[in-house]
Amino acid sequence: MVQRRDFIKQTGIIFSGMIVPLLFFGNSTHSRMKIEKQYDVIIIGGSYSGLATGMALCRALRKVLILDSGNPCNQQTPHSHNFLTNDGKAPKEIAGIAKKQVQQYDTVTFLDAFVTTGDKTDSGFEIKTDSGESFTAKKLVFATGIKDIIPEIPGFAACWGISVLHCPYCHGYEVRYQKTGILANGDDAYEMASLISNWTTDLTIYSNGKSNLSEQQRKKLQQHKISIVEKEIELLEHKNGYAERIIFKDGTNAALKAMYARLAFVQHSSVPQSLGCEINVEGYIKTDMAQRTTVPGIFACGDNTTRMRTVANAVAMGTTTGMMLNKELIEQTF
Repeated sequence: MVQRRDFIKQTGIIFSGMIVPLLFFGNSTHSRMKIEKQYDVIIIGGSYSGLATGMALCRALRKVLILDSGNPCNQQTPHSHNFLTNDGKAPKEIAGIAKKQVQQYDTVTFLDAFVTTGDKTDSGFEIKTDSGESFTAKKLVFATGIKDIIPEIPGFAACWGISVLHCPYCHGYEVRYQKTGILANGDDAYEMASLISNWTTDLTIYSNGKSNLSEQQRKKLQQHKISIVEKEIELLEHKNGYAERIIFKDGTNAALKAMYARLAFVQHSSVPQSLGCEINVEGYIKTDMAQRTTVPGIFACGDNTTRMRTVANAVAMGTTTGMMLNKELIEQTF
């Protein structure tokens, strides 16, 4: 009797003396009562690019597993811009809507997990997670993004994505005409200054030490009234992530409202490289126009493949990946 009751608890409820099976509809974190182990495609990364890939594949009737560790690089950014129909929305809100829409397709499974290893198999690939689970698929998609290397300047991390920015096309309009800094040196500083000068003329380069700009670059910057400060930075004063001033190590300070920085980065996941995916000279996963990596059967899309870090671009790349991957599956079986 105990065994029967245990079975009832696991599989159904008692209603008017009858056992009624429990039915599960839609998708939750584990979108099926029992997570299956084999899929057409496994997508590692469940943000914009991974979700767009998943939608395209589900609409092509493919069985898809999306694994995501829940650590997007723009989690601190309050608003996303330059994305039609979603301009000004919080990134988390956009991703939440996207996930709900993908969950409507019954061939997708979501799992909160961090992928630790990947291996080639005779029929495709095997992926293992930090919980010890393993899954297989014919194809893989890495939409894992990148991890920015934050400078060891107190206050910088708190401002990153809020008032310390990476992209004027994403955020430049909101800080237009304001007192703006650029944390960079050499060619990067010169390139960024020329770009940002489109949004403000109150612009200063902070090289955080001796500048290595060429004499020709200095003269050009002077013509555009862009100053260069070579003092070492002590900290960045801010209020709730909104920059107020730079404090230098010599005790002086400079007021500002926004700062741009092009940070060094690493791939958020090392699994693509462990599987043999080539990394280009800039540090991104090398892909072709169809988002195929250098390893047959593995695709990549989003911030881990390009410096064009916008939500719109990530979505477009993900959709392309899903369509091109499905086309490849068809060609291999037709």
